[in-house]
Amino acid sequence: MIELKADRCSPRPGRLCEGPVWDDRTDEVLWVDIPAGRIHRATLRDGDLVQRSTVALGKRVSAVVPCASGGLIATAVDTFLHIADGAMTEVAALSLPDDGVRRRMNDAKADPWGRLFAGTMSEDEIQGTAALYRLDPDGELSIVRRQVTISNGLGWSPDGATVYYADSPTRRVDAFDYDSATGTFSGGRIFAEFPDGLPDGLTVDARGFVWVAVWGAGQVRAFDPSGRPHAVIDVGPAQVSSCAFAGPALDVLVITTAAEGSADPDAGRLFTCRPGVTGLPTNTYSDARLVSNP
Repeated sequence: MIELKADRCSPRPGRLCEGPVWDDRTDEVLWVDIPAGRIHRATLRDGDLVQRSTVALGKRVSAVVPCASGGLIATAVDTFLHIADGAMTEVAALSLPDDGVRRRMNDAKADPWGRLFAGTMSEDEIQGTAALYRLDPDGELSIVRRQVTISNGLGWSPDGATVYYADSPTRRVDAFDYDSATGTFSGGRIFAEFPDGLPDGLTVDARGFVWVAVWGAGQVRAFDPSGRPHAVIDVGPAQVSSCAFAGPALDVLVITTAAEGSADPDAGRLFTCRPGVTGLPTNTYSDARLVSNP
């Protein structure tokens, strides 16, 4: 087992930082602070992050994903927002049940074929009341998985044949066969289990190893493609929320944490680690219809 330690970064702590992503078009790291409703940008410099700009959406934003056109798509409460040239446009909205359960969108990722997956969560962890959705490039919105509680941790193997997914309260990451033609999951199986924490955001490296942020354990843990433990990164703050490979060489793991309910002075900060491997290029959402038909 390889043991590593993360280094804290310069940007001020947020409340619930999530969803780091590398935008290779601007050479910047993007991430969100969910309750603050902000999207942040920073450049990498000698393993540190230098914050460049912030966009305030005016409501909770749970994820941001680069688009093929050069813009961004963000998930905000129950809507998908397209952000380009300083303008924000609502392009789709979830039809959530009117049953008194408090839900919002949570983690989101694009697949290698330009589809966007975004899951919801029950703010009160009411079991089985959330779902995982897929927004296709043509704008069609579908439910991929039902009876989820807190949707998290999407990532694809280097060949795109396997998708990794976490419903956090189950304390496991599952692996599914992925149909690239239809964007559907099948053949679910347990990939890794987490008795001492909740699997949150995850990323996959170029070898197919899976790196998982473990909320409550203060760590990122890596597993080989068979699910065997490979490495542990000690982050510090307990509430580790997500991770992504960044930098021109994709060799820096950027890690987000949360401050809510924590007395740790570093809670809510971003951290970095160089684990000696490289990540996969960032998948983008195919937004050609939004650019050609604004």
